[in-house]
Amino acid sequence: MADTPAGRWSDLDRPALDATALSAVLARDGSLWRAVEVVPEVGSTNAELVARAADDEAEGVVLVAEHQAAGRGRLDRVWTSPPRAGVTVSVLLRPDVPAARRGWLSLLTGVALAESLTEVGRTSLKWPNDLLAPDGRKLAGILAEASGSAVVVGVGLNVSTREDELPDTGTSLQLLAGRPVDRAPVLLGYLRAFERRYRTWVEHAGDPVSSGLARDYLAWCSTVGLEVTVTLPDGRTVDGVAEAVDWDGRLVVRTDQGRLELASGDVRHVRPRPAG
Repeated sequence: MADTPAGRWSDLDRPALDATALSAVLARDGSLWRAVEVVPEVGSTNAELVARAADDEAEGVVLVAEHQAAGRGRLDRVWTSPPRAGVTVSVLLRPDVPAARRGWLSLLTGVALAESLTEVGRTSLKWPNDLLAPDGRKLAGILAEASGSAVVVGVGLNVSTREDELPDTGTSLQLLAGRPVDRAPVLLGYLRAFERRYRTWVEHAGDPVSSGLARDYLAWCSTVGLEVTVTLPDGRTVDGVAEAVDWDGRLVVRTDQGRLELASGDVRHVRPRPAG
């Protein structure tokens, strides 16, 4: 098919998501997900749900955008994707857990996403919010935002994005699989995995140890054990070895000045820690 605007975004190349079909599968009795909404375009799915959370919207809304015009990543970075090329989804949650443990929601999301995508090979999680392909390129980003008692968690996952539509550091499910990938099963798989993880975590009052989340996150995490450079929100950088993720979800980095517990930051993997 010719690479024209009409051909590029045709239903054949990148079919639209069916909100009715998705809701019929997910919004069953007893499900966490009350409704699945699919909109053609929105500024930011996270911003939309944060606003609705402030208006007392109940837990369990799933908002999917076919195109996100003003998507945001961590540290206020802009996140963009061609229309219908990815899964751009946010969920509204009201977890009944201590506030200090809500930082684990980004990490829980990463585990659920990784568990739902095992067919593309062994992905890994870069603390705190990136899903990496087996070759280390970025597949997805995660952004969690608090709004009172609510937390909105957004995911941007590259599905059919072509190489010429991606930065050098990015990849997509289609590029990894070498074939077209249907977004609907990908979205369903992620939301089902998330619900299982979330329910168990809440049942354990957000405890990452008794819920098994800490153990499983470390099994997926590629950051711990590496030499890293972390850019902090104020622009300062920290160099050291990522030694652990503590019980509040913070990255523990051993530096020349001592051990630091970092609640946020942009991590760059430098090289593996030397043996011995």
